[in-house]
Amino acid sequence: MASRTEDFDSRFAGLDQWSDADFLMALWEGQMRAVASVGPILGDLATAANGIARRLGGGGRLVYVGAGTSGTVAWQDAKELGGTFGWPESHTIVMLAGGVQSAPNEFNGAEDDTSLAEREISQNNISENDAVIAIAASGATPYTVRALELARDRGAFTVGICNNQDGKILGVAETGIFLDSAPEVVAGSTRMGAGTAQKAALNILSTLVMNKLGRLFDNLMVGMRAENIKLRGRAVRIVSHIASCDAELASDALEKSDFDIRVAVLVTKGHSPDRAKEILALSNGNLRAALEYRN
Repeated sequence: MASRTEDFDSRFAGLDQWSDADFLMALWEGQMRAVASVGPILGDLATAANGIARRLGGGGRLVYVGAGTSGTVAWQDAKELGGTFGWPESHTIVMLAGGVQSAPNEFNGAEDDTSLAEREISQNNISENDAVIAIAASGATPYTVRALELARDRGAFTVGICNNQDGKILGVAETGIFLDSAPEVVAGSTRMGAGTAQKAALNILSTLVMNKLGRLFDNLMVGMRAENIKLRGRAVRIVSHIASCDAELASDALEKSDFDIRVAVLVTKGHSPDRAKEILALSNGNLRAALEYRN
């Protein structure tokens, strides 16, 4: 039985002959439906975030698995965690069928390669310490399903996200999440509705996980890596806001702290950088807890 993402929706018969305005309106409405599909599964995302945070908080790694559009969406989410939240690359793994640098024909064909999934799960030594997020629009991609099966067998916390209510990964994962974004305006083109729904869901999921790991203070990115002029300016404003100090003091604290925002905030409170790092470590990286730390 074909996935709903493959369905031909008769509402879009003759699409190739529609006016530009009607064509674009149909695509826009499809994108809005995709984003709206995330609303009903917020509770599932919270369940997934708590399970993931427990593993990561214990030193585990965050593993993304996918192929095709789903894989590239997963890759993008993974790659943004470092700069936005300071999540270490050493604790992030992306299993993208065929790899990021693969040619289009290799990229598409790799999604059927279950032996590749088996090798990569073994090579990455996925274990009960890790959390695995598998994404597949159809929910039946062989590479993704096999990787998820093996990850769960090894004791990892597993999340499966798909856009088909009969998707196999929903039953394989410990937490299965169905995004009801189908059918696509362009039948089978999951880079559109399904991809948008997946990106929105992953944005929400990973942000909640990072919050649970102390990477936010209020709505500020205190784990952010200040790696360019714009971000260094933002870091100064964040430290100044949290510490209620002027920009000069905030900038000086950041310089002493190698532009680690959380350490810099503690430095403005009179701690040396080394002591600030100790307090932060004792507080599991949570700045709010570190500010309340007493010894």
